Amino acid sequence: MALLAARTRGSRRTLPSEFELVARYFAPLSRAFPGAYGLRDDVALIRSSPGHELALKTDVIVAGVDFTPDTPPELIARKGLRVNLSDLAAKGARPRAYLLDLLLPDTIDEAWVAGFAAGLELDQAEYDVHLIGGDTSSTPGVLAVAVSAVGEVPIDRTLRRGGARPGDRLYLTGTIGDAALGLAAGRGELPQLDPRSTAFLMDRLRLPRPRVALGPHLIGLATAAIDVSDGLVADLRHLCTVSRLSAVIEAHAVPLSPAARAVIEADPAYLARALTGGDDYEILFTAPADAAPRIAELAVQCCTSIAAIGVVSAGSGGPAQVTVLGPGGQPMSFSTEGWTHFGGRSA
Repeated sequence: MALLAARTRGSRRTLPSEFELVARYFAPLSRAFPGAYGLRDDVALIRSSPGHELALKTDVIVAGVDFTPDTPPELIARKGLRVNLSDLAAKGARPRAYLLDLLLPDTIDEAWVAGFAAGLELDQAEYDVHLIGGDTSSTPGVLAVAVSAVGEVPIDRTLRRGGARPGDRLYLTGTIGDAALGLAAGRGELPQLDPRSTAFLMDRLRLPRPRVALGPHLIGLATAAIDVSDGLVADLRHLCTVSRLSAVIEAHAVPLSPAARAVIEADPAYLARALTGGDDYEILFTAPADAAPRIAELAVQCCTSIAAIGVVSAGSGGPAQVTVLGPGGQPMSFSTEGWTHFGGRSA
């Protein structure tokens, strides 16, 4: 169902009608995409470029789970879009368009919707992606934002989790642990951290940086890839499971921001939190050893730091083995490896 054509589900005291709301705030976001028809129809049409196929991804963020109630609407909108763009980037896809589903509780007013739409407009300009449809609904529960993103990738060239080979190196973009430590800071767990570092970590939690510029360049270079959302250790295990291989990470090689490093230096126990906390939205990928010079060039070209953090090895025939060697060279143990919505943390 197109966003404009959604059914009106009861009146609101603080919002105009659903059709007015869409026409006022969301239809303008579709103007540059002809197949969206101004959000005036029940479907949108996407024509793929010759030699390409569409890559589809959907994700939902929920108040109290993925963002705090005091998060500004602009940042909620941008995070909802960016977590999907991160998945497309890890598959080598260029973003084209997205659909938006909003579940709005009674506490939402028109000013909130205006701020939300303004956040989307900012990221549409940054990532050259366009709203083409969706749905809105009221809810007696909490605010939820679901985005379905559409990307384009050359036919049969999508980067998968299952292509890694023994001897490949493990590479990681950006830095790890900022969002998890930002959550800790927001909960008051890091009172000794300076205000500037606290603000940096909180910003990383609220606003992911999907590696959209880099992703398509990894096609033909990376053998496997995944975006790091559940936690570095957990997502590496996902990749190894599909590739039927094992891997070793060297903790000292995992890239950390100055703010995260300050937290860990003050309390080394937070290293495990950084490696398993999730919400990083970086790309973890594997590549042959001789690809190192080209990867270094891409880091400069795409203004994205890329670090070699470990190696892939042959599997044992059983479950994938993921080993993290700590600062002393000994294997680290984790009570949990990452996030899962049902059961809390993955083991």
